[in-house]
This record gives sequence, C-alpha cells and structure tokens, in this order.
Amino acid sequence: MAKKTITMIPAIKPKFSSQVTEEGIKRRVAAYARVSTDSDEQFTSFEAQVDYYTKYIAEHPEWTFVKVYSDEGISGTSTKHRAGFQLMIADALAGRIDLIVTKSISRFARNTIDTLTTVRKLKEKGVEVFFEKENIYTLDSKGELLITIMSSIAQEESRSISENVTWGQRKRFADGKVSLPYKQFLGYRRGEDGRPEVVEEEAKIVRLIYRLYLEGWASNKIANHLTDNGIPTPGKKKVWQSTTVDSILTNEKYKGDALLQKTYTVDFLSKRRKENDGEIPQYYVEGSHEQIVSPEVFDLVQYEYERRKQYGKQFSSNGIFSTRIFCGQCGGIYGSKVWHSNSQYRAIMYRCNNKYGEKNRSGKECTTPALRESEIKEAFLGAFNSCITNRAEIIKNCRLAIDTVIDTTKLEADVSRLTEECTVVAEMIRKCVDENAHISVDPQIYAVKYESLANRYTTAKEQLDVATEEISKRTIRKGQIEDFLKTIKKNDRLLTEFDETLWCTVIEKVTVFSKENIVFEFKGGTEVKWSL
Repeated sequence: MAKKTITMIPAIKPKFSSQVTEEGIKRRVAAYARVSTDSDEQFTSFEAQVDYYTKYIAEHPEWTFVKVYSDEGISGTSTKHRAGFQLMIADALAGRIDLIVTKSISRFARNTIDTLTTVRKLKEKGVEVFFEKENIYTLDSKGELLITIMSSIAQEESRSISENVTWGQRKRFADGKVSLPYKQFLGYRRGEDGRPEVVEEEAKIVRLIYRLYLEGWASNKIANHLTDNGIPTPGKKKVWQSTTVDSILTNEKYKGDALLQKTYTVDFLSKRRKENDGEIPQYYVEGSHEQIVSPEVFDLVQYEYERRKQYGKQFSSNGIFSTRIFCGQCGGIYGSKVWHSNSQYRAIMYRCNNKYGEKNRSGKECTTPALRESEIKEAFLGAFNSCITNRAEIIKNCRLAIDTVIDTTKLEADVSRLTEECTVVAEMIRKCVDENAHISVDPQIYAVKYESLANRYTTAKEQLDVATEEISKRTIRKGQIEDFLKTIKKNDRLLTEFDETLWCTVIEKVTVFSKENIVFEFKGGTEVKWSL
C-alpha cells in the first residue's frame, strides 16, 4: 500500500474577530445596550452606552453600522420581556446582522440558560457576539466554556441581589412597616413620615363603595355606577371592573390594619409571584395607619361578601330583595318574575325558584305562594313597626345578647394561651431538628420526638384557628346587633312608607311559609312572624 501523504491547508480567514469576512465585504455590526432601572442616573448610563457603541462601530472601517438596539429600565434576569433584545435577535436570525457587540455578559442576560440558548441559536446562523468586558468572541473554540462560567457568575450575582432585596423586605414586614402601591391604591398617598396618609376625596369613593355594597348592590353594579359617573379607577382609568371593586371591599388596609407578605417571589429568574398560602411567614399589623372605614363596617362587608359567595351565580343585584327571601318548604331562593308583561296588569312577582323544579322535603312540589313586590313591602312595614312598638323589650334583649352570648372574654384568653403554646412548640421543634443535624441521635428516638411535637403543634394550631374564627363571628354579630339597636333607637315613629335603605340595613332573612306565615329575621337577631 502506498504511503499516505497529508498536507495541511492553513486557514486564511479567522472564524471570529473584527476582520473582514470576505474581500470587499464588511461585517454588519449591531450593538446592544441595557440599563436595569429607569432612574435619572441609569438613564445617563443608557445614553452613554448608545453614544459609545455608535462611535465604537464607526471607528472600525471593516464594519458596517446596523443599529444600536436597546432596552431601558428592564431587569436582565430574563430576556422574555425585552423588546429591543428580541428585535435584535430576530434581525440577526433573518440575516441582517453578522456581529453583535455588547458591554458584558451581565448586560446581555444574567440567566445562564437564556445566554447559552441565544448564543447557540445565533451561532447556528453564523452570527457572532462579542462581550467587550470579558473579551469573549462566541465563535471562538473557548467561547462557550467561558460564557458558561461567566454567565453562572452573573446569575449567582443576581441571586445574591434578589435574596438581599427579599431579606430587606421581610425585615420591614417583621418590623410592621407598611408600604402601599400608591399609584394603584385608592384613598391613600405616601405621607411625610413615610406612612400611608388619607386622601379625603378618594376616601369618599371608598366609603361610597362600602355603603352601596351593604345596601345590596353587587360589585358589577357598583363598577358600572362608578364608570357612568366618570369616577376614575385606582389606576386612573375610565372603566371600572368588578374585580377592582372586590379588591377594595376585601382589603384590610381600609380599616387601618395591614396583612404583610400576602405574596412572594417563587423564582428570582422568572420573577413569578404566588399567593402566600403558608409557605413563608405573614405579619398582621393592627392600627398601622389611619382608617378610611371603621372596623365594624369592614367586618360587616366581609360577612356580606361571604354570604353572597354561598349563592354564587344565584345572587343578583337586580332588586333589593335578591337572596333575602327564602322558601320555607325547600329552602330555595325567591326570585323575581314579571307577570302579564305586555298588559295593564303587569306586575313584579316573587316566588320560589324551585317551585316547578326540585321537590321539597316531603317529596312534593313547593306550594309556597308567589308574592307581589307591594305585598313584601307591606309585610316589612308591619314587621318593622312591631319592633318599634316593642322597642323597649327588643333593646333589652339585644343588650343581654351582647353581654352574654356575644362576649369574647374567654375566647380571647384561649387565643392568647394557644398562641403562646404554638410559639413554644415551634421553638421546641426547631431545637429538635437542629440537634438532630449536629449531634448523633437515634433515628427512631428522633422520629418519635419530632412526631409528638408536630402533633402537639397541629392540635394547638387547629384550636387557635377555631377560637379566632369564633371571635370573628361574634364580633360581626355584635356589630350587627349594635347597628340594629341604633336603627331602632333612631326610628321611634311608625313607618308609613317602604324605605329601601332601611330594608337593606336591618333585614337578614325572610322566610315564606304561606301568606299567613312570613318570618322576618332582623340582623339584631329578633324574629317577627307576620301575615298578609
């Protein structure tokens, strides 16, 4: 066999660098600039980057300037929301760019995966990236290894910064320091002392929302009312959404308290946040700032909010009688129907929604009567006036209920004791785990001890939750009785005509068994049987 002859043909054009790719053909070069915040100082840095790279590319006669792509005030941990970056990559993949020049890997992206994925995608199309600070050309044989190492360092730097910021936020939470997203928060602005300060013009809107809700309006109806009256949303938009109304109705900050750390960042790269369901501590600060609505009004709204949730889509704000009148046979809701809509006998009637559908408890169709709207109003006048006639006895019974049934003294002592128990046992669990980590402990002994402490904590926590919930229920009940008392004291004369606001204020529930047996349950706990 003839001897093999191997002749090396040396490369005459570099795979990378700033040299001309082919004789007479210049490399099309673009630059990428990014700053991570939109402050004035960083804006100056941004302008400096754009100016620098425009001149830098022009100084190389073998390069043809394409464009300086840029993103302002955007974090580098992900390339997902960087429009300038995405446009640059699209242009490069479309064959409009040969070389991208950027200050450093951290300006390009602080996410290793994003950096490597993008570089490899560009490499397949023959597009090179030059990181000036690290002096790395990505088409260099050593480029990818260096990029991997440098990106990992940059990513860890981002992680460290994120963790420091998170620690700072949690320390402020633990200290009870409250900060609101003032640009999106109706009713407050940042005060000179750094605490929330009431903006009275906006506070009036908040109080209006609470009042309308307690008068029976649904969130979507309130939203439409605010929109129709030209009242701007917290974000200064023209159209209100029911979800915005709901968020105002359920935000404890309007009663002067603050629940801190409701959400947390799951991943510092994606910046994804989720609701805190117990994964990390929360802090509840009472009296952290000036209230806009009283705690009593806030609690009444929460009670009404939960009551309506029970009915779901059945709840409607088409009328003030919605989800207030119930069938005494099947428990169904009385809904409004229009009879003889196209004649002179047109009337709005209310009857059980299950009358011709579900069976009642005895297996028969409901026989409860349909009631005219005028009949409901007439019955209410009679029932309420009977309360006025017997007001002395009703006031006495209400006060007795507040002093006995509604008393929370024992429950509050239980909450204090159980809170202390949870704190002590949690510390015992921490010491147990710490001891097992540093000292050789028999696994079986450790397991038994840990399980015993965990069960003790769970039992105390469950009892604490029950006691706390019961206190909340009794507090709301107390507020309802006190409001009913105020109404009875204020209305010392018999009513002569129906009052919508009064109906919404005092009625808890009406149960219809027949026209001769209609039971009115008032929010103070008083029940009155009435007949038409």
